[in-house]
Amino acid sequence: MAGSDILGNVIMEQWENEIRKRGQVNVLIAGRTGVGKSTLINAIFQGNLAQTGQGKPVTLQTREIKKEGIPLSIFDTRGLELADFQATLKEVISLVSARRKQTDPREHIHVAWVCISEDSRRVEQAEIDLVTGLAEHLPVAGVITKSRADNGFRAEVQRLLPQAKNIIRVRALSERFDDGHALPPMGLVELTQLTSELIPEGQRNALAAAQKVDLQAKINRGHKVVAGAAAAAAVTGATPIPFSDAVVLIPIQIGMLAGITLAFGLQVSKGFLMTLVTSAAGCTGATFVGRAIVANLLKFIPGAGSVAGGVISATTAAALTTALGEAYIAVLAKLSQEKPLSEITEAEITEALKSRLKGNG
Repeated sequence: MAGSDILGNVIMEQWENEIRKRGQVNVLIAGRTGVGKSTLINAIFQGNLAQTGQGKPVTLQTREIKKEGIPLSIFDTRGLELADFQATLKEVISLVSARRKQTDPREHIHVAWVCISEDSRRVEQAEIDLVTGLAEHLPVAGVITKSRADNGFRAEVQRLLPQAKNIIRVRALSERFDDGHALPPMGLVELTQLTSELIPEGQRNALAAAQKVDLQAKINRGHKVVAGAAAAAAVTGATPIPFSDAVVLIPIQIGMLAGITLAFGLQVSKGFLMTLVTSAAGCTGATFVGRAIVANLLKFIPGAGSVAGGVISATTAAALTTALGEAYIAVLAKLSQEKPLSEITEAEITEALKSRLKGNG
């Protein structure tokens, strides 16, 4: 089998493995008509989900909305203002309970947002009953939408919804008034951070990938991926690796690059990692890729201009892997600050990493 074929198989295996590890996060969002749920969803999550996602009914009053490539399902619950609200509440609680019994944690509903508009200046009994019922099964965040002037309303919501883990005031869109002053979006990062704290650790990579408002969360999850890969590389290097056999590190490093890519929530093609790895190494054969990447990375390690004795130790293997991972995170972070994730091209990422590994980035 040709070196490029071997490398391609390794890349696909690691990519699929990292997708499984990233998991899925499921958020239930409830609120009265006009509270701004769709606007909030689109402000926080990638993909214009509320407008372009695929929806399917899961109860009479709840729809599951998701979009390919985004590891998120939104369970949009309606009908809080209906006369038969108690039937709606029973349906929602039954749905959450049934999902919780599934053995696959990706099927659980992990957190609920109950939205109340600041314009209303009141908490309805339906909202109190919903939070009380949901809180028996999963963590609940209270979300005050369309926030402009608190005037004590948040404290009142906290008093009436004591089972909510916290109450976050948000403004999903900027607002400009006739006198020329503007109110920017607010509370979106705080709501995302609270959600991350409330959901299980196994769903935090998925949340980091799905959301678009907290770049630092993506960076932090990337660091965790790098730390895990560095530990695995150290184990591999516990028996010193001849420099000529540096290819044994490549599955670990490819898995790391895949994990970082997914943590950032980048929408890339299946062939992207192949292009990224071979372009960064400057060659196509699997064996040569290992040697070339190691040669490029050695300059990032103080005092390691050459590998002593022609072998790679555990410490060096971990350092090499860390250098590659942190370089990739820095590239993605810089590009993400310059433009929305959806506008970053594969070619831009590849060229930026290639440049950084050459010492130009």
